[in-house]
Order: sequence, then structure tokens, then C-alpha cells
Amino acid sequence: MRKIKKILLVLLVLIVVLGIGLCAYIFHLKPKYEGEVQLKNLEKETTVYFDDFGVPHIYANSEKDAMTALGYVHAQERLWQMELLRRIAPGRLSEIFGSVALKNDKFFSGIGIEEASAKAIAKLDKNSQSYKMTMAYLDGINQYLEEGTTPIEFTLVGVKKEKFTIKDVYNIFGYMSFSFAMAQKTDPLLTDIRNRYGAEYLKDLGIEGEFNTTQIKSSKENIEEYTTIAKSVAALLDNSPIPPFVGSNSWVAGPKKTKNGKVIFANDPHIGFSQPATWYEAHLITPDFELYGCYLAGTPYPLLAHNRDYAYGLTMFENDDIDFYQEKNKVGDVSQYQTPTGFATYETRKKTIKVKDTSDVVLTIKSSRHGPIMNDLLDRLDQKNPIAMSWIYTQQPIQILDAVYGLSHAKSKDDFRKAVQLVAAPGLNVMYGDAKGNVAWWATGTLYKHDKGVNSFFILDGASGKDDIKEYLDFSKNPSAENPKSGYVYSANNQPEAIDGYLYPGYYLPEDRAKRISGLMDAKSDWDKEAISKMIFDNTSPIAPGVVQSLISNVNTASLSAKEKEVITVLKSWKGTNNLEDVAPTIYNKWVYLYLKNTFEDEMGEDNFNLFLGLSLGKQIIARQIENENSVWWDNIKTKNVKETRSEIVSKSFHESVKALQEQLGEKVADWNWGKVHTVEHEHPLGKIAALRKLFDVGPFAAPGSNEVINNQFFGLTKEGKYYVKGGPSTRRIVDFSDIENSWSILPTGQSGNPFSKHYDDQAEMYNAGKFRKMKLNKEEIIKTSTKLVLKPMKE
Repeated sequence: MRKIKKILLVLLVLIVVLGIGLCAYIFHLKPKYEGEVQLKNLEKETTVYFDDFGVPHIYANSEKDAMTALGYVHAQERLWQMELLRRIAPGRLSEIFGSVALKNDKFFSGIGIEEASAKAIAKLDKNSQSYKMTMAYLDGINQYLEEGTTPIEFTLVGVKKEKFTIKDVYNIFGYMSFSFAMAQKTDPLLTDIRNRYGAEYLKDLGIEGEFNTTQIKSSKENIEEYTTIAKSVAALLDNSPIPPFVGSNSWVAGPKKTKNGKVIFANDPHIGFSQPATWYEAHLITPDFELYGCYLAGTPYPLLAHNRDYAYGLTMFENDDIDFYQEKNKVGDVSQYQTPTGFATYETRKKTIKVKDTSDVVLTIKSSRHGPIMNDLLDRLDQKNPIAMSWIYTQQPIQILDAVYGLSHAKSKDDFRKAVQLVAAPGLNVMYGDAKGNVAWWATGTLYKHDKGVNSFFILDGASGKDDIKEYLDFSKNPSAENPKSGYVYSANNQPEAIDGYLYPGYYLPEDRAKRISGLMDAKSDWDKEAISKMIFDNTSPIAPGVVQSLISNVNTASLSAKEKEVITVLKSWKGTNNLEDVAPTIYNKWVYLYLKNTFEDEMGEDNFNLFLGLSLGKQIIARQIENENSVWWDNIKTKNVKETRSEIVSKSFHESVKALQEQLGEKVADWNWGKVHTVEHEHPLGKIAALRKLFDVGPFAAPGSNEVINNQFFGLTKEGKYYVKGGPSTRRIVDFSDIENSWSILPTGQSGNPFSKHYDDQAEMYNAGKFRKMKLNKEEIIKTSTKLVLKPMKE
């Protein structure tokens, strides 16, 4: 008995010791929010106040010291995220994740971001402030990398620490630029539809030039190759550990639209959800500079920011800055391809991809005059029909560092506009408002034209030169607005008006959000911060109730069952809201999914149909195609000697919807609440491992909002009838120049990327409820609500 007691005692002691050791380890991993740290290259003592949500307020004697401190505290919270982001563009994820990331690495290492970054860096002015401040920021990151705590992810995955360089900054901006683009998923799919079925099938898809079908070239060749590009690139972005940028809302109310006669700025960029969240907030204060900004991991200047003088933010322009060209190889010599002036030799370069736990992969990348050949970078593409990707970002001078520095250091609206002009890609709508009462937006990007009749939504002819870019437009031709008569500016990824009669081609999103924003803004002229905060969390679609009425009008209601009539009654009374307790959006999304499936899948096939649902095309079509009784898509090509009608397809879809919802959610229609099927979980790359999910992931939560409402919590339509939110507002910011020290923000989860920090997820429930917290500027208030970390120059 004594022996058993001794054994139990020893086990108990071991458990206690292990427990103490684990607690000590976790405590050691937590970020340092108070105390003192010595840093090299600091000129004078710098104080960082971490407020009650972990936002650092950095008080420094010089901007160089502030940037060094920013790099240090940013790395303390987001070093793992920085590591992932810098590895995507050069194709270095396989080093830490193994062969599962090889497809991603082959693609990104091949498209030329790293090489374009190197060219841009070689031309940098090393004496410029933008360069010097970037190097100070990188110095701060690297000092934390050397002296700070190693993130738990580094230990679990086995990451070897390497210093951060300015090339990493450029590669991060390069990946961001690519993730904005839609052409890589859309153009090949449209080409496939045209080639299989002809131009008639494109009329309902809203393609520019759709009624002038004589100009659309047709070919039955290479169908599988085209759709492989679309599916492969879509899968790469969907499976990326860092999510893509997707959409966004922003509006800026000028003095005549606000209660206090001062500008109110609102912005919520839509980005795929992840953990850590996209933005890191920081407030920098020196004797001659102040800025409160939202920073991407590993980048020194914020893309969203404000101070006491002006505010800026962004939405995605959704312009077309990628074209695909089919090249023509020389017969008998695959090293050469046809050009308008004869045959040219492909340029080739080799890249080595290191893969964890296996041998290196040597990739040979071939490029034509248009760009890299996709056949070498994507699986299942044969070499007979080489397809090149032409992308503005890698072809035009990259001045992104000077651009973002200029945005964050502008002294006037004219200064700001000059900085906007430096962005060749990605296409952004840069939104602006200031304390003087100015409101404005400018579309960034080097825009271009092809010859009339060339439709850049398709794979283009690379051999003849007829489809090449013919003109690059001056920035003065970019869409923009400064202090318009309406008294406000806005953007919701909708198509801008024509410039000189030219509608710029792009992958614009449906009018739902734009219509809702403009409708609300036009309706009143006494906006204040509280009213704007309700608007930015608005869950109402102005379009969906009209779609419902169109759908219902195609159903013979007299022949419905009692349950189906009950469902129709719910839909008829729906005002387009997408709140947790609403039932109608659950029915609506199921019906829309089945209506689209029964209409388009027979022609497209299952894979292409699922791809189509995720594109702006698939979203645009819902309100358009239902109105066309004569659409060729209604007929199911798989049923012989039968031609289905709109009414038959819509009715069939309705009956299937009700049956599916009964099976999924029960017989009681009142129980089909939106919150039961529409949920969000912020996923960490390591959360895919079941044992680590609870440590790293945040959620799941029932989520209000929906696709294409202002509170755009977007998801894919699926057979399952569960709508897992993939992304949404990456921040909600409201800057009120009548009360600048009390402007508001919220993040989807929290400031910190460290799972052991109290700021890892302390904003998640507030975010889901539409609440806000202050972006503090008042020093006295900051000190009262903050912990204090003092950074001291290292003694020699």
C-alpha cells in the first residue's frame, strides 16, 4: 500500500512539475507589453503604450526611432504571419510545409514577382526617406527575430530564422497585388464556355461587347487546357495560408452631408478571413509626424490610415490587369515561338524549390514576350498549346514603396494624388477625406486598351500581334472624383462610369452594395458617427427581394403543398435582411443555389460550375438572367427531345429547396434561422490539425450578414446548405473629423497573432455584434488605459 502511495506521490509531483513548466513556457511565449528593452540603433528612448486592446502608441523623438520600434512590436505580435507572407511570392512555403505546398510554390515562383521585386529594388534611391524608414522598420523586425521569443508556430513547424530584407517587403506587396486579380480565374472559364457552346451562351453573362457577336472569335480547340488554368489558380488561392483580397466598401461623407459639417470617412476592405487577422494597428507620434494606421505583416507603411489632417483607405478596383495569350510553337522546335516579326526564342530560367523532408525540385520557367508560360507552372497542362500570362505588375515599373510612403506622408490632397499615381498595379480605389472638407477617390493602376474588337475576357492570340496591348492610358484617364456635387464619394467594387466613352473592362461585383450605399447616403444629410456605424454593419440587400419576386412569379402557387405555401409566404414578406434570426435568407440561398445548378451545370460540368459560383460573374448573373425568359441556358442539354423552360427550372428548384431544407433543418419553417447555417471560423494554418484547432482557431460563431450586403460576410453556395463564411470586412473604420480623437475601429479577432496573448481574440464577439472601439489619439487617455514598454538605446 505504501509503495502505491509513493508511486502516486511521485506521479503527482511529476504532473505538478510538468504543469509549472508548461505554465512557465506559455508565460515566456506571451508578448512583452511592459518593462524595458534595449535596442540597437535607437537614437533616444522611445515609449510604447499598449492600450486596452493591445494597439501600440509609439512616442519617439524621431521617425527613424518610431519605425524601429514599430518593426520590433509588429514582429512581437505577427512574426509567424510575416514569415508566411514573405514566403509566398518566391515559392518558399514547401520549405516549412513540405510537398503539400509545392503546387503553390511552383506557380508563384514562376510568375515573376521575385524577379520584378529585384529589378525595382536595384533602382531604389538609397538616400530617400521611404528607403531609410523601411530599413529602420526592418531593423526593428530583425532585432526581435534575434532577441525576442520564438513563436510557437516556428517551433511546431520547424522554421529556421532568417533576417528580413527589403526584398521581403516587395514580395509581400507583390503577392497582395496578385491576389486582387480576377482574370486568372475568369478568362479561361469564359473561353471554355464560348468554345463549347458559342457566343449565344455569353449574352446572359454580362460580358462587354456581348451583343456584337461578330467580333467574338470562336475555336473548338484546347478546351481542357483553358479550364485547367481557371481551376488550378482558383484552388491555389483558396488553399493559400494567407487569404486573398476580395472586395470592399468605402464612402466618405463631405461637410454638407454630415450633422457637424465635417468629413466622416468609412472603410471596410473585404479580405478572406484568417488567423491572425490581416491588419495590425499602430499609432506613431514624433515631434513632426503622427499617423494611426493599419499595416500588412512585414510592410512598413499602412494601406489604411488617418491622423488629425486626413484619412485614407481602399477598395478593390476589380479592373482587368491580367491577359492570357496562346502562343504558337515553331514546328519541330519547342524552344521557339511565333511573333509578328518571325520566330523568337523563349527565355528560360531555373529556380530551385526546397521541399521539407524530400529532395529539391528544379523548375525550368519558360517565358514569351507576353510573360511566363503557364503550362510549366500548373498541373495537367500539355506543352502543345503554350499559354502565357501577361500581368501589368511585373511589366511596369514597381514604385509601390514610394507610393505607400507618399500616401502616409502627404501634406495636402495634391500630394496625396501624386502618390496614388505611382501604383501601376494592383487596381485600387483609393478613398480620401480631410479636415479641410475635401472628399475624393482615385482608381490606381496602369490602364490599357486593345484594338477594337479584342475581348480581353478570353484567351488571346499571341502569335499575330493583333491582340497585343495597343495603348497605355495616362493617369488622367483613370476613373476618379474630387468633391462631387453629391457631397460624398463611395466605392463598392462596382463598375465606374465611362471615361471618354470607354467603359474599362473588369470583374466588377453586383450592384447590391453600391445601390444600398448610394440609396442610404442620398436619403439624408445629417450623418453622424453613430448613424455611419449602423450603416457599415447593415445586413440588407436592396436586390434580393426583387430576385425573390421574379423567382416566385415563375412558380404555379396554386399547385403547392401547405408547407411550400408557408415558405412562399415567408419569402413574400422578406425585406432583404440577413440577421441571425431571419428565416428568409436560408430559403433564398438554397433556392438560388439550386436554380443556378439546374440552369448552368449541365453545360459547364460540376467543376466549372463550382468555379463559376465563386466568380463575380456567378454573382452578377443572379439578378440578370432570371429576367430573360428566352435564355439558352434554361434548356437542359442532357435531356433529349425536351426543351426546358424558365418556369420549369425555377419550379423544380423550388420544390427541391423545400425538401432539402426539411431534411436539413426539420419540418418547422420558423426554425430555419440564418444563424444556424451561416457561420464563421477564423482559421489558422495550423488549425487544420485537429489537436491544434482549439488553440489556434477563433470561433465558430453564428454570423449575421451575407454575400453582397454592406456587412459582406461572403461564402460559397453549396449542396450542403451550410454557409461557411470565407471572409468579410477585415476592419471597420469610421474617422470623424468633428471628433477626431474618438474615431472608431474594430478587427475580426484581435491585434495579436500570438495565441497566448489576451489580444488574440478579444475583439471577435464585438465584431460579430457590430460594435466598435476607439482609435485613440489623446495622449492623456492613452496613458491612463495602457501598459508601458520603454525601448532604450543599447549601451555600447
